Amino acid sequence: MFGFTKEEDAVFRSLRTPAKIQDFLNSIPINFEHDGETVLSPRRVLHDRKAHCMEGAMFAATALRFHGDRPFVVDLTATDDDDDHVIAVFRRQGCWGAISKSNHAVLRYREPIYKTIRELVVSYFHEYFMNHNGKKTLRSYSLPVDLSRFDKQGWMTADEDLWYIVDHLIEVPHTPILSRSQIASLRRAEPIERKAGNILEWKKK
Repeated sequence: MFGFTKEEDAVFRSLRTPAKIQDFLNSIPINFEHDGETVLSPRRVLHDRKAHCMEGAMFAATALRFHGDRPFVVDLTATDDDDDHVIAVFRRQGCWGAISKSNHAVLRYREPIYKTIRELVVSYFHEYFMNHNGKKTLRSYSLPVDLSRFDKQGWMTADEDLWYIVDHLIEVPHTPILSRSQIASLRRAEPIERKAGNILEWKKK
């Protein structure tokens, strides 16, 4: 299905629930991009057994698609001094949940309990901070982007990096989370929160 081999197809079919997809992503190392920046396709993630958040989101969207979901991702944008984040989103019983690849103890899986995409995104807000100074940096989000729009380009099985998907996520409209006055009054994360934020799942070699 979708151009995958029989063996690849079997792996995706075995990831029958969002929880199983998240478990798979947790089991593979973070992609530290030792040889330069990458945007690995789901096929390459499956074979290379590594992923960063964008690659993990596309892999998760593909796995969800095998089981009847639309391959949706949402782009979370931060201030210029922090990194953006991308998640795969899905609906169960009318509520949104998320699958997320992260090397940190936070910004991870979300149960499908959120009525709107904004509710889901805001659940990441208090955990989205700079570890060295506690600055809370999450600022905006996109609506779900259906990656099937790129099917003609073979995004799921491509050997080349998928920079055109990154470019699209940058270009789509984003909704601000905060007003200027809210930003001005934000409290910094506490030292114990920042200490917890330094916990990493995978160490860079």
